[in-house]
Amino acid sequence: MKTSDIFSYSFGAIRLRKLRAALTTLGVVIGIAAIISLLSISQGLQNTINDQLQTGFATDTLIVSAGGGFSVGPRTPVDAGSGFSLLMNDTTTINGIQDVESSLAIIQRACYIKSGENEALLNVVGVNFEDYLSIYGSTFVAETGEIPIDPSDETIIVGKRINDPWENGTIAFAANDPVEILWINATSRPPRNETYVGEIKGVLKEIGTVNAGGPTDSGVYIPISQAESFFGTDTVDTIVVKLENDDPQTIDDVSEEIRDAFSGQVSVTSSTAILNILSDVTSTIEFFLVGVAAISLIVAGVGIMNIMLVSLMERTREIGILKALGMKGRTVLSIFLTEAAIIGILGGIIGVAIGWVLANVVSGIFVGGGGILPGNQPLAVGGLSITPVLTLPLILGAVGFGVIVAVVFAIYPSWRASKLKPVDALRYE
Repeated sequence: MKTSDIFSYSFGAIRLRKLRAALTTLGVVIGIAAIISLLSISQGLQNTINDQLQTGFATDTLIVSAGGGFSVGPRTPVDAGSGFSLLMNDTTTINGIQDVESSLAIIQRACYIKSGENEALLNVVGVNFEDYLSIYGSTFVAETGEIPIDPSDETIIVGKRINDPWENGTIAFAANDPVEILWINATSRPPRNETYVGEIKGVLKEIGTVNAGGPTDSGVYIPISQAESFFGTDTVDTIVVKLENDDPQTIDDVSEEIRDAFSGQVSVTSSTAILNILSDVTSTIEFFLVGVAAISLIVAGVGIMNIMLVSLMERTREIGILKALGMKGRTVLSIFLTEAAIIGILGGIIGVAIGWVLANVVSGIFVGGGGILPGNQPLAVGGLSITPVLTLPLILGAVGFGVIVAVVFAIYPSWRASKLKPVDALRYE
């Protein structure tokens, strides 16, 4: 029997049992749709994370902080009780290390900021504007107003989400607005409120990322000299180090030299290391999601086996007639396996389409919003914008997996059909 005749006969058998074939195909559709939707969303999430890190986290920078924590390369254990703190003048030590272009001290505190009736609890970050601009020149950019290189002590720069927290054009904090900043000084006894009034000189362009060290849409920035005076400290939270290049060897060497310079009392974080860790995490999650979706496809395969066994019983006399007319067992086997393959292909194609639609619907639903709530409420930072990714290898892999599952679970019924004896099949009631 020709291959074209086998396909024609198999299609005819499927058309003759439309409802049963549709229900069998539905199981494959559900499994493939789950795989496509989950994988395309997870790939989109990974791309979003990568893009945001690369946008907000310069790849040629390191973040130095006091104490333990994540650190690239081997490091000396940090004594948690040593009381070590980074100071403003520690940037001089770091600047003396080979392959270091510059370093930038950052002081950060949670403060209430108020302008008119709008109030929010936010992180106020003290930085040297000129150095910060040289490191994060692509993100520390004003959309309205300006970022003065030599700012006065009253200068304040805010992120886009502070300016337009509801993302609907309703402005909460605008350029040239006076802003009152309140900080609760818990180091004094009794604790007291420290307050000063500044003016918003600029609003940053939308960055769309949250990270350590770099600018964010929900950040409030003041000159480092004002931060030292207002917070009454020369202790810094982190030091951002800009390297001559982003070569992995340079990152490792400079990280080790920085740890040695402070006798192992600091941790050094690399943006590329964070990116690699997040990629590994998302890959693990992706693998887990595929496993969950594959279970549903295997359940569909069991359904295919069951349906084909029922079909075998119904078509026993038909098989007997075909064999009596001279059809060989391997041809019967090919007919049943071809029916299963057709079901797998149809289910895979339909599943890909439905999965892609589902992925876009889900990603649209879970794009978060945010805003500044009235009264003493914190700023709600919005969610990630995820664009599902559907690639040709993913489509072919999903459809191929569906066909393989369908054919594998059809082998036993097909084998039984091929082994039927014509006389016994013709006698079957």
